[in-house]
Amino acid sequence: MASEAKPGARSVPIDSGTLPALDDVELERLLREDVPYHDLTTEGLGIGLALGEVAFSARSTMVVCGVEEAARLFERRGCRCNGIVARGQSVTAGQLLLRVVGRAAALHQVWKTAQTLVETTSGIATATAALIAAVRGVGKQPAVVTTRKNFPGTRALASLAARAGGATAHRLGLSETLLVFPEHRIFLTSGQLGERLQALKREHPEKKLVVEVLNGTEAMLMARAGADVLQLEKFSPADVALTVKQLQQTGLAVLVAAAGGVNAQNAADYARAGADILVTSAPYWAAPCDVKVLFGA
Repeated sequence: MASEAKPGARSVPIDSGTLPALDDVELERLLREDVPYHDLTTEGLGIGLALGEVAFSARSTMVVCGVEEAARLFERRGCRCNGIVARGQSVTAGQLLLRVVGRAAALHQVWKTAQTLVETTSGIATATAALIAAVRGVGKQPAVVTTRKNFPGTRALASLAARAGGATAHRLGLSETLLVFPEHRIFLTSGQLGERLQALKREHPEKKLVVEVLNGTEAMLMARAGADVLQLEKFSPADVALTVKQLQQTGLAVLVAAAGGVNAQNAADYARAGADILVTSAPYWAAPCDVKVLFGA
């Protein structure tokens, strides 16, 4: 028999010392999306006030994310949560991720949203960890960074999941980094470009100047123009290796970031080619992990 739920009680602190990825307003939006008015089935069966419990467990090995957010979803409906596995933890098949006690009405309102959130974000975290594992001890052991190319509206959770998997953010938006694309350069003449790049560096001395290039010729031109980081867009590993060699021969101290199509299958090739940074969007599109949800009365 499930015990009486106590709103807000939990066995471990959630997001202790950090701001949550989703605030209460965003969490409520997720719940309202699935239950815009009422739960027709649960109410119709007359079981809403019955006490019950739900256990979430992993069906396979995975890197966990989203369990803390799932617990907060349940707590918003007056449930008590324990057994919470923190993001970034690796678990094996059958391991308990979260146990929830509450009224049947609350359990049914939150269940599917919470399950989907954990499955999706854990899929991103697990894929990110796999990519990082692929380059461990290879080449310069490049940093793995994730882009802002996530499904629109999901950046907070997508970036949270990538961090849980061990990556850092390439950029979370246009406001925090200097990244000059070819699409910027088309608005500048060749005479203006070098001057504008130097102006960027003077005006933002705390920022590294990253310039995306599409071929080796552009790479050398932008390196000489003052780029701190060259983002090699859709270069093959062989072309990355050639660019790295050319930069070494010129003595230019420029970091090389491989971008465009980088994934767990080819990451080691880019690492061996000498890339300092691997820029990837691949984990965002990983298959969700499978989480088992078991109800008990």
